Amino acid sequence: MISIIIPLYNKERSIASTLKTVLKQTYQNFEIVIVNDGSTDHSVEEVAKITDHRIRLIHQSNAGVSASRNRGIEEARGEFVAFLDADDEWKPDYLKA
Repeated sequence: MISIIIPLYNKERSIASTLKTVLKQTYQNFEIVIVNDGSTDHSVEEVAKITDHRIRLIHQSNAGVSASRNRGIEEARGEFVAFLDADDEWKPDYLKA
């Protein structure tokens, strides 16, 4: 399994699109670990609109993107880790390789 770690800080306009590209992957054995780094906008609400049992949302006080990635690694359950920013997108075969 792959743990996809997404640091999240004030990306309400892009996080839904980012998550949709992950959920459309041809390789489906993954979990998504989103680390909310103290967002002050509606990012968390946008994540909550997407229901998928593979999504886990972790909350922490704002500590920066590196701390968010490290927290995601600590929370990861997969054998492999992939990082994705909350405003990026993947093509459908990204995880296939």
